Amino acid sequence: MTHAPASLLEIVDRVVAAAEPDVIDIDSVLKSVGRASFTPILLLPAVAVATPLSGIPFFSSLMGIIIALVSAQMLLRRRHLWLPSWLLKRQVNGKTVRDAFLSARPVLAWVDGHTTQRFRAFVRRPLIFIPQLLCLISGLMMPFLEFVPFSSSALGVGVTLLALGMLARDGAIICIGLLPYGVVIGLIIHFL
Repeated sequence: MTHAPASLLEIVDRVVAAAEPDVIDIDSVLKSVGRASFTPILLLPAVAVATPLSGIPFFSSLMGIIIALVSAQMLLRRRHLWLPSWLLKRQVNGKTVRDAFLSARPVLAWVDGHTTQRFRAFVRRPLIFIPQLLCLISGLMMPFLEFVPFSSSALGVGVTLLALGMLARDGAIICIGLLPYGVVIGLIIHFL
């Protein structure tokens, strides 16, 4: 059984290793980070959407479905992750996945090096529900943003920051991840 990755770079390295074949399925990628690890599995599609992979038709929708399903199960406090078999069997080009994650690696390494356990109240109940709910909403929105290329990348960055904060138990990263959502809510209130 694969142990849960302890850092963002470990997740990236595992995905790059899993993406060695020419064609890989989603299940193989998820197994590389451990199928029982909710937060790393949430982080994986978020990082993928934040890369140029989001320009591939229907890729953002697929990743959004995974983000929504994982987030919903986190909110329900499930012990084991369930994803539909049709989703797990979806295949992607291994080289494209490798290249996207390798190109994002320097930025992710910097972020990974600046996380620590801070503002722990944000990574405990009841406040942990806020980032989990925002991840669910973001995942549900991604299929609707499919028609504007790369538009779901912004949501991918938000979910990446929220998931990274949950993974590293760094409430400061969660607070930074809340900022884009706060701006959107502020703009909506302003225009109403």
